[in-house]
Order: sequence, then C-alpha cells, then structure tokens
Amino acid sequence: MATDAIDRGRVRLGGERIKPARSLKAGDVLQIDNGATEWEVVVVAMSDKRGAAAIAQTLYSETDESTARREKEAEQRRYFREPGASLKGRPTKRDRRLIDRSGS
Repeated sequence: MATDAIDRGRVRLGGERIKPARSLKAGDVLQIDNGATEWEVVVVAMSDKRGAAAIAQTLYSETDESTARREKEAEQRRYFREPGASLKGRPTKRDRRLIDRSGS
C-alpha cells in the first residue's frame, strides 16, 4: 500500500515527490495524502526489519499542526457534509436522483 501511495504521488518529502526506493532518516518530514485527509509526520527512528503495526507507530509522530488541521477539517465535514460523500465510486442513476432531490 505504501509503494502504491508513493507511486501515485501521495507521499512527499520536503514538498517533492519521492520514489519507493528513497532512503529515509530520523528527522525527515513526510506529507501523506490519502484523498480524504492529509497528514504530516516526522520520522522518529528507523527499523532494520519489518514488524508489527504497533511497533511501527512508535517510529513516527504526527506534527501538532497536522493534528489541528485534521480536527478542524473533521469538524467542518460534520457540519457541512458533501452531498455525495456517502457514495462509493461512480453514482448510479438512483444515486444521482437522490443527490439531485436533496440538493434542490
């Protein structure tokens, strides 16, 4: 999943796209965009082997600005929902009619 996100340009280091083979070091700041939310994380430490997710979460930390921005965006989404946010993929004819009805 990480390699796919990097290939699609959703992971940036210093504002620039990176390649999957790019070596990271402690202190690097990554911007990660999954489409719905964006994170900014700082690499705290590196591991020489693959491990459990719980261990991997100790190797990075999210910046305070990123946390505040995500909370603000979540608050806005709670009050101002996108009409098609609950739909997954391309809307069907029925979905389109429901969207048009609720928007009018």
